[in-house]
Amino acid sequence: MPGSAYTGVHAAGRPGADSCIAPVSGAVTAFIGRTLRGPVNRPVRLKSFADYQQVFGGLWQPSPLSYSIEQFFDGGGREAVVVRVANGGARATIVLPAGREQLVLQALSPGSREALRASVDYDNVAAHEEDCFNLVVQRVRTRGSEFIEDQEIFRRVSIRGGTARCVRSALMESKLVRLSGDLPTTRPNRTFRPGSRHPIGYVECNTDGHDGAALTDYDLIGSPERHTGLFALGAAEDIDFLCLPPLERDRDVGPSALMVAAQFCRNNHLLLLVDPPAQWDTCGDALTGLRELAFHSEQAVMCFPRIQAYDRLRGRYERFSNCGAVAAALCRMEQHRPLWQPGPDDELLLRPGTRPVRVLSETERIRLIAHGINPLQSLRSANPKRPALRTLAGGSGRGAASDLLGWQRRSLAVVKSIDRGTRWAVLEAHDPSIRLRLARQVEAFLRPLCAAGLFGDSQNETNSRVICDDRINSAEDVAAGRVSLLVTLSAPRAGEQQSFLITHSPEGSRIRRVKARLLPRGTRMSVGMKRGRVPGKLVGDPFRRQREPRLPASARSPAGDAESAAAGRGDLDLVGRFHGDFGGRSQLDDGPVSTPQQVATRSPGVPAGESERRDATMVGQDSRRHGCGELDAAQQAVPAAVPAVPT
Repeated sequence: MPGSAYTGVHAAGRPGADSCIAPVSGAVTAFIGRTLRGPVNRPVRLKSFADYQQVFGGLWQPSPLSYSIEQFFDGGGREAVVVRVANGGARATIVLPAGREQLVLQALSPGSREALRASVDYDNVAAHEEDCFNLVVQRVRTRGSEFIEDQEIFRRVSIRGGTARCVRSALMESKLVRLSGDLPTTRPNRTFRPGSRHPIGYVECNTDGHDGAALTDYDLIGSPERHTGLFALGAAEDIDFLCLPPLERDRDVGPSALMVAAQFCRNNHLLLLVDPPAQWDTCGDALTGLRELAFHSEQAVMCFPRIQAYDRLRGRYERFSNCGAVAAALCRMEQHRPLWQPGPDDELLLRPGTRPVRVLSETERIRLIAHGINPLQSLRSANPKRPALRTLAGGSGRGAASDLLGWQRRSLAVVKSIDRGTRWAVLEAHDPSIRLRLARQVEAFLRPLCAAGLFGDSQNETNSRVICDDRINSAEDVAAGRVSLLVTLSAPRAGEQQSFLITHSPEGSRIRRVKARLLPRGTRMSVGMKRGRVPGKLVGDPFRRQREPRLPASARSPAGDAESAAAGRGDLDLVGRFHGDFGGRSQLDDGPVSTPQQVATRSPGVPAGESERRDATMVGQDSRRHGCGELDAAQQAVPAAVPAVPT
């Protein structure tokens, strides 16, 4: 704008109830394993294989992860998160002479390929500042190389402890080295390069670095307290797939690591890509091995067979695990057709240069999919009716739709979008009016998705439900600054639904899968009441129609008929009290259900055997507004033939 000046202040809007929820992308893959070098137990986000080479050192034969990363980016993957784990190992050191003493620097990451060097000079250091010096630390491609990959400069640092520019404190911000041992009493000597016209040289690191032993399952699992291994991904967001490449080329990941990874994916709403074991060669081997493996999870995906790719280090085609190529194929599927568009699943196809080790027939592909293993192929099949991609649920999921990969990806993407788009609510959690605004924002996000048929029939208004009221937000939650909303989505199978409880609190956001017990329309429920017992109870099957209690004609009396009107008013009051206790709370798996307190007395003119127990039938009404089962006292009717119960 002409005449305006930049003040240095940047104004940014905060998402709120008036902001639209943005759909998230579902194509970020996390890899955990052994690398040549790089930071340990710290997630690093990469955009290309060149970024991987710069941080983690490129291909390395003892590292199956490096080949999986190469196949991921070559196959069309766009973004990856890599966590390096190590089993032991030693860090290289750099020794800088300081008179008769030494200043020892130690590499931040272990490994024998960590090529570091350092230099010391006194430029722009006053003559009276005898404790100050300039330190430059560089990482080069290889030892003796002039190709600099990373560099850090620390100006006017001091060897005196406790000062603002102490070298020990300054190196705490370094991503390459740390100070090892005590500080010398004199500053390090200026480094020279013998036989060169340049006055300043470099001191190369020693060869005392070590790569450590081969990985084990426990190295992959790590520790949740120290945030190592799998649990290092807790600091990373926007992750959709998790890959655990083999520990070595001839050694697969063990069942213990798979079980922990599946639970981690369930808690963090990821999909685990499982490699088929190396000994599976044929379709029969895969089906037999799957039964012996006995690993079932709706968060896990397996594809068969393994792949053949060119090994640039050995100069020939080799056999590799397929998790990197499968992750790339899934990312390409979303690029061609986003998750927000309904339609059948596409086939998992490999790009040229990578091919499966075995070509599967149409019969073998159908057999594998029927057992939860997705076929991997290079060419499209001739069958126009392709079966849907599957997960490894194997009947252990929450419903029949849990074994459909497309539904799992779509539902997770929707819930993640709602979670990230409603985090503003924690800033206004103490305001009761926020619940209605929150529900309207989520409904506005789900409405076009339901209209497009993403969750079944577009004409069905109950394909999605959003609840955010007192039933799931108690007074304690409001006092603690927590706000929760319940989102229910219709599954592809008729009559199936999945519900997610999203909770925002000052400690963070949490997503849980729950089961909402929705009472079908027309459900009849009976309440049993006994003399001397305050709590009531539900008797019989609540989803089976109950007959209304009728007295025989011989037991009726004119006096009883005359009291019917008054008895009906008393019964309606009784039902109203029951509705206030029973219908005021949501019926979730982990929430208590309130029990009505009623007292029944013996009515006049009724035999003792009949007055000891009385059934009052009520019709369960399915609320259209909230999608939760409620009992409306105003719509209940007690037949006149039922004997009166005094209030």
